[in-house]
Amino acid sequence: MSVLFRPFRQSLIEHFNKMSDVSALFEVDVDKDVLWNLYLDSFPEGTNEIFRERREHDCQSCRAFIKALGNVVQIKDNKVVTLWDFEAGEYQPVVDALSSYIKSRPVVDVWVNKQRVVGTDATFENKDGNVRTWEHFYVNVPTSLVTLESESESTIRVELGSRHGVFERSLRELSEESVLTVLELISQNSLYKGEEWESPLRAFLSHKQAYSALSEADKVNYAWEQSVKVGPVVGRIRNHSIGTLLIDLSEGMELDEAVRRYEAIVAPTNYKRPKPIFTQRMLDEARAKVEELGYGNSLKRRFATLDDITVNNILFSNRDSVKRMVTSDVFDEMANHVAVQPKQFSRVEEIGLKEFVEDVLPIATELEILLESKHAGNMVSLIAPQDMTAPSMFKWNNGFGWAYAGNITDSMKERVKAAGGKVDGVLRFSIQWNDGTEHDPNDLDAHCIEPGGNEIYFGSKSSWKTGGMLDVDIINPSLGVPAVENITWSDASRLSRGKYSFYVHGFSARRGKGGFRAEIEFDGQIYSFDYSSAVRQGESVFVADVVYNGSEFTIKELLPSQLSSRDLWGVKTNQFVPASVVMYSPNYWDAQYGIGHRHVFFMLKGCVNPERPNGFFNEYLKEDLLKYKHVFEALGSRLAVEDSQDQLSGVGFSTTKRNTVVVKVKGQVERVLKVLI
Repeated sequence: MSVLFRPFRQSLIEHFNKMSDVSALFEVDVDKDVLWNLYLDSFPEGTNEIFRERREHDCQSCRAFIKALGNVVQIKDNKVVTLWDFEAGEYQPVVDALSSYIKSRPVVDVWVNKQRVVGTDATFENKDGNVRTWEHFYVNVPTSLVTLESESESTIRVELGSRHGVFERSLRELSEESVLTVLELISQNSLYKGEEWESPLRAFLSHKQAYSALSEADKVNYAWEQSVKVGPVVGRIRNHSIGTLLIDLSEGMELDEAVRRYEAIVAPTNYKRPKPIFTQRMLDEARAKVEELGYGNSLKRRFATLDDITVNNILFSNRDSVKRMVTSDVFDEMANHVAVQPKQFSRVEEIGLKEFVEDVLPIATELEILLESKHAGNMVSLIAPQDMTAPSMFKWNNGFGWAYAGNITDSMKERVKAAGGKVDGVLRFSIQWNDGTEHDPNDLDAHCIEPGGNEIYFGSKSSWKTGGMLDVDIINPSLGVPAVENITWSDASRLSRGKYSFYVHGFSARRGKGGFRAEIEFDGQIYSFDYSSAVRQGESVFVADVVYNGSEFTIKELLPSQLSSRDLWGVKTNQFVPASVVMYSPNYWDAQYGIGHRHVFFMLKGCVNPERPNGFFNEYLKEDLLKYKHVFEALGSRLAVEDSQDQLSGVGFSTTKRNTVVVKVKGQVERVLKVLI
């Protein structure tokens, strides 16, 4: 072997020692045989000639060394340094060729080694009494790079490779915005056990910011280099509970829903977090947008009064109401007094909403509605801006909104959705309680006995056969928060033919006195039930049977009607109550059409909302404000409407849901009609 091999080897040893001054080395993906042959073939002509049977540098010890260590690299400052990046004199073409090949291949593993020495210093040959020394490649591995764990090298390599994969995917897919948002929630103490994640998140954020500034090639090297330094917590951050939150936020999930999913993993079932949830950054951005658009005076809200509305935006008004309403056009006012020959009705009949609005209301002078207990969830108030000249923040061209009982824009169905329940199945059974003025802490349970006897309830929440599922189960109703439970079936093809019996069971009586309301929905129609008596512990109250014949549903109502009168917002149920005005919801005023669902409101004399409804809801906001929806949700709650006796409140119905209201109409004749909505 050439006398120059020893300094060549020494240079390699010194270079390896410098390379080893790191926490880890890495391996690139090479064919070890190709690498060895490249080593042999790269010697300049005449420097690796045949010696005996093989070329001079073709020895088994050097072959084993190059296969063991030849593809090992250092990653420093996101750049790859190979074992062959050193000055090698006569051997320079060899190391240059090996270095070029190694750098063309991707890093695929962390180098794991359990040996203190790699290679062989020398071997000796005794030939005819003459001892000949053959020198080979070898290096001493520093203790820091010798693995002492009991697991095999392959097992350790797999674990480190897996950590790198998770870390690299986290750097690539988790957004900086998501990390900043979670850190803000933690600083506000708005995230359950969030403080435990503050330090790892800040560490990950620094890596994410550094990673984002790199070229694609440097990103690959950065992920490998840092994956062995960050430790298992930061390295696998997307696989931890906080990773669920980061992934959901990075993928665009709404903040509230993402936090809810995180807390479902880490928080006890009775944990209640502050709601709505938003960050200071969101608040600052929303404030800037409000100022930019001139909506500062649009935020403060109050109950609307008759003085606020114009006659051209109502469908009916009694004589007293007309005196207070604004007349935008004298011709509109005169049109209300043109005599029209009324249609004669010889009997009480059902009538559709369109016919009622077009043929009955224009000639009515007085209108009363039969307020029923089932309308409790339909109680509604019209909300106006305090500054009537302020620009509208809403999708429609005026600043009016509305709020239903319980401070929501719709009724039980919306509460079920808010609780995480599915409301768009082919069959739904929902119950609600604790929605009165007094706290009702009773634990009520929704039950369904399916055809064949299977029962869906809290102890058996799903049916593998029909797909029925109890997806909302409330055990401890909170003060001031209506409690709901919900059973739904999403796929008609899985439904069994036969009878589905629905009932409410009193699991635990805790001195609640409020009873419950229930809804059964199928074929787009909602059947509402009201049970005003307290449910005793162990008592089962059957609501209805629904029969499915394979193509359609029929219902048999089992719950008796509740005829006793109750007070709803200052007016009595099961009595005819005079209406001051009838109108569509503000999103359909001024000939607007198609901006959200249409509602019809019967505003009642003497009806006063005892709640403090939100000033507005996110459903109303213009598109350019929805980016800040969490802040506006909080604003809507914080800017709740102040109490007032002078208000437009009554009963409202969404035209997307089947409902009925009995009305007494006086004009030239008096008649009682059931309006189908």
